Amino acid sequence: MSDQAKPRFGDMERAIAPKLAELTEKVLYGDIWERPGLSKRDRSLITVAALAAMYRTEQIGMHVGRALENGVTKEEIGEMLTHLAFYAGWPAAVSAARIADKVVTEKSGK
Repeated sequence: MSDQAKPRFGDMERAIAPKLAELTEKVLYGDIWERPGLSKRDRSLITVAALAAMYRTEQIGMHVGRALENGVTKEEIGEMLTHLAFYAGWPAAVSAARIADKVVTEKSGK
């Protein structure tokens, strides 16, 4: 992933947790996301599913956007969230679907 394409920590997070910012950028995005065992598309789908299942709503939007950029379709996100509802719970899936819909709408310009 090029430096420009890598998600970056915000200034607030970097100010309070500079080492966490460094590890996020160098280890998570610089190493883990670059491993050849899974495509970035698959990693994105897994990441959105995990965030939705754990009800980490603050992170879902950014990762849905990244998933779309990595080739995951709107329909695949919807199917994943529908499937996930039966394993992670209806409220988690519905909340994630609302966030995903907002991101998809913003990215499509509609």
